[in-house]
Amino acid sequence: VQVVESGGGLVQPGGSLRLSCVASGFTFSRYGMRWYRQAPGKERELVAGISSASRSINYADSVKGRFTISRDNGKSTVYLQMNSLKPEDTAVYYCYALYQSGSWGKGTQVIVSS
Repeated sequence: VQVVESGGGLVQPGGSLRLSCVASGFTFSRYGMRWYRQAPGKERELVAGISSASRSINYADSVKGRFTISRDNGKSTVYLQMNSLKPEDTAVYYCYALYQSGSWGKGTQVIVSS
C-alpha cells in the first residue's frame, strides 16, 4: 500500500492550494480517505474525511467553508482544495487511507505567510 501527497507549497494569506493524494496497492474505490495536518509543536488533527462513494463528507470546524475534499475513484486520487488560507493553516498535510489498519503518506508541507 502506498499513499503519496503532493501540491504543498508557500502561499500568501487569502490564497489557495490544491493538494492531491494518489493511492495504490488496494481497491481505492472501496475505502474512505482522510486528510490530517500537523503544525509545529501541535498534535496531528483531522482536517476532512470522505467516504468511498463520496456520500459522506466531514470537516473540522476550523476549515469548514474554506476547504473542500473530493475524490476521483478512476484515478485513485483524493484532493483537498484549500481556499482563503490563513497563517494558522500552516502545517504538514497527510493523506490517510482507511484500509485495514490504516496507511499514511509522508506528507506535504503547506506554509501560509506573507
